[in-house]
Amino acid sequence: MSDSPPRSQTQLAAPHGGAHASSGRPDGSMERVIQLEVFRYNPDTDTEGHYQHYEVACLEEWVVLDALNKVKETLDPTLNFRWSCHMAVCGSCGMMINGEPKLACHTFLRNYPGTIRVEPLVHFPVERDLVTAPDDFMEKLKRVKPWIIRKQKQPISEGEYKQTPKELLRFRQYAMCINCTLCYAACPEYGLTKHFIGPAALALAHRYNQDSRDQGRDERQEVVATKEGIWECTFVGACSEVCPVHVDPASALQQMKIASSFDWIKEHLLPGGGK
Repeated sequence: MSDSPPRSQTQLAAPHGGAHASSGRPDGSMERVIQLEVFRYNPDTDTEGHYQHYEVACLEEWVVLDALNKVKETLDPTLNFRWSCHMAVCGSCGMMINGEPKLACHTFLRNYPGTIRVEPLVHFPVERDLVTAPDDFMEKLKRVKPWIIRKQKQPISEGEYKQTPKELLRFRQYAMCINCTLCYAACPEYGLTKHFIGPAALALAHRYNQDSRDQGRDERQEVVATKEGIWECTFVGACSEVCPVHVDPASALQQMKIASSFDWIKEHLLPGGGK
């Protein structure tokens, strides 16, 4: 699926010792020495990735992102990773943490008593260390036209397109997507099938199809209701399990399958194509 470097098991180990010792601080907070095993890859010098070991003292209430920032600030300024908001809003800090796609800013150290392995998201090319290239996702996102499409635009003088609370609820859940691409790392079908549009992009297509202001479903169906769209999904459901904001893309895809099946029935089995 990607052009990522091979992930060698070679480690550049720092000295061990007291790896899980905890100690109190004057303010009453607890500090623990964390063992981090971090994937490293420099495209200028490396032919394959490797893992580097760090020991860093962290507060119990910290998240993995805090530990990585401390490594970068105090131990190794060459470590590269993305982050922005530290609030599980921007979606920038998606990583594999002990083999699971997670937001580093939303993953608490206290839940990991042992060594924490941090890797770039799978199924995407690795640019450097923990930084991946989301180009494939962005290209597929554009294909589903995630914006409101109107056949006839309403004059500005008539005001905004009004919507009831009930109409808003039809799509609000699917509008919460933060484009973190954790669902793409979790999706086995995306990892196996390069042409699959994937869960987040298809869920956003469903979000606009459900919007009472939108009239672009027929245009999106040309991409959505295809083998590379919803019919490639095998409903494993891993995308919904890892979603940090509970968008539930698996549900969106199944709803689109049902709607597309009704389209086929009307077109092929009803008189006049059901029109």
